[in-house]
Amino acid sequence: MRLYSFALSGHAHRVRLFLSLIGIDADIVDLDLGAGEHKTPEFLALNRFGQVPVLIDDEVALADSNAILVYLAKKFDRTDWLPETPGQAAQVQRWLSVAAGQIAFGPAAARLVTLFGASFDADTVIARAHDLLRIIESELTPREWIALPGSPTIADVALYSYIASAPEGNVDLSPYPAIRQWLERVEALPGFVPFQKSAIGLAEAA
Repeated sequence: MRLYSFALSGHAHRVRLFLSLIGIDADIVDLDLGAGEHKTPEFLALNRFGQVPVLIDDEVALADSNAILVYLAKKFDRTDWLPETPGQAAQVQRWLSVAAGQIAFGPAAARLVTLFGASFDADTVIARAHDLLRIIESELTPREWIALPGSPTIADVALYSYIASAPEGNVDLSPYPAIRQWLERVEALPGFVPFQKSAIGLAEAA
């Protein structure tokens, strides 16, 4: 397997994290996004959107981090991370949708402002992040994991990176004790791989 990645991408980190959690080796190809390596004809042939991550597995080329998580769980029969029962699978999918939506346009967008100078309105995306974090806090208050109360799933993997790095986008995690405890549980999992930190935003003095 080969994974096209970028160290500062939370989407790419999701896949690197899950590969490590399930003990699968992959060749990591770190692209230089600043030099436009994700916009070359060769890479666009793999993903027309010109985005990382992209996973190559023999003749299979997959883009989209959440799709790759599903692929890996299915390929390696990891029903512990992606259950087969309809109700449990739906609960996981619910949070994959949150990762693709509210996470991307909340804490991830806030981090893009401070890290790359993205043109989002900072106050708007920070407020959007807190709206989401309050919901996640209430979901995690009575249980340890986001989709299934008794065990982690790819939903936890999908949510982790951009919530862990939220302070880099000036999103304060101190009001959310259940989220902070959940982050610690993810980080204690065997095979955990940390997301590269940047000393920006609220994380600058950390």
